[in-house]
Amino acid sequence: LLFFPRTQNKASAPRAQQVEVESRGEQAASERANPSFPATRPPTGHHVDSAKEYSTEHSTVRSLRQSAFDLCLCSQMGRRRYAVNTEKSGEIIVTVQGDLSQQEKRAVFLTVHDLGTNHSSFEEFVNSACMIEIKERSCFIHIDVPGHADNAPNLADSFQFPSLQLLGEELVTVLDFLHVKYVIGIGEGAGANVLARFGLAHPSRCLGLILINVTGSAASVLDVFKTKFISWKGDEVGQSAEDFLLYHKFGYQLVGDNPDKEKIVSEFQSRLHSSLNNKNLKQYVKAFMSRKDLPLKNCKVDLLLITGVMSPYASVVEKLYKDLNKEKVTLLKVERAGDVLADAPAKVAQSILLFCKGQGLLTSVAMPGVDRNRAYSTSSGGSNEGSTGGRRLSRGMSMEDYDKPNIRRLSVTINEQLPPIKK
Repeated sequence: LLFFPRTQNKASAPRAQQVEVESRGEQAASERANPSFPATRPPTGHHVDSAKEYSTEHSTVRSLRQSAFDLCLCSQMGRRRYAVNTEKSGEIIVTVQGDLSQQEKRAVFLTVHDLGTNHSSFEEFVNSACMIEIKERSCFIHIDVPGHADNAPNLADSFQFPSLQLLGEELVTVLDFLHVKYVIGIGEGAGANVLARFGLAHPSRCLGLILINVTGSAASVLDVFKTKFISWKGDEVGQSAEDFLLYHKFGYQLVGDNPDKEKIVSEFQSRLHSSLNNKNLKQYVKAFMSRKDLPLKNCKVDLLLITGVMSPYASVVEKLYKDLNKEKVTLLKVERAGDVLADAPAKVAQSILLFCKGQGLLTSVAMPGVDRNRAYSTSSGGSNEGSTGGRRLSRGMSMEDYDKPNIRRLSVTINEQLPPIKK
């Protein structure tokens, strides 16, 4: 069994409650079964199974069976969860993929999700086949905005949901808690707006921003007027609210004779009505519609803007791109796509890799579709005869060796001897 030191909270700092997910299901179960375990309040700095284990209003403990199941499931997926209490934004749930103790040798990404979803949207993308090599050399810190973790309880009535500006500014609390120096931000929709504000507020902690369907302007009067007529039916999502979220997420995919329309709608509806707290979701929508203009002209870090041609925000992203310094920003428009993470994950993965290579990260990761043998071998025609001048992919080579420039691997190898150069 592996044992980890328990963090002690300090009165002078925001209280952070760590939720580690390790292969400790049996140990956690035995702790919960112990009658001496306090059932009325969360212990300070104690290991717990899930960030949602304690209600924000009543501090009640979840069932032992569900806690052990969640812990074992997350252990199999190779991730850890943390609950970080910020000063003004309440509790933020963080899911970490990868080993942060190796962050000096890896790329570290910070993700923030869009409306109508949570960290699972980015987690699914990271776990896709096109992201395998990037995932193996990286760490991902997935943020759930307040009240958006799976099966989260209702936020307290007295809780003031933070603005997008405040959320972005307080993300640095998560980095400090995890002892992370620098990150590359990846955000979608409302989450892209949050991360952009993080990059503006803390440029020294941000190496670059990858923003998907980001909106740089405040919500129009028409948009605000439309959302006032959205029906939420109390804690439930009404049809008008569901239609708004579907259009916000998928755009023009739902218009016309799209053969995948029913599948797209059913999958989104299933997630919307199963694991997400719709009362809390409404608060995130309100914060998005109350956003202020995004002054990205003052951004000091490199930007990659990504949108789909069929996205309802394609024209907004294009307008934002035209207003920015072209030395700092790159635009990627994906054809026949609205939700680019679902429709074109390979293109997004390739653009992320190119962006990271431009920042000096993931330089040894091969581009998708490139044969490693061709990339690292100087032999031609599959010949294995004693060519000692080339460098082959070998398990005995270190990552530093792979990163060393080798101009010969970028050129076509010719078997014939070249004539000597005449002086």
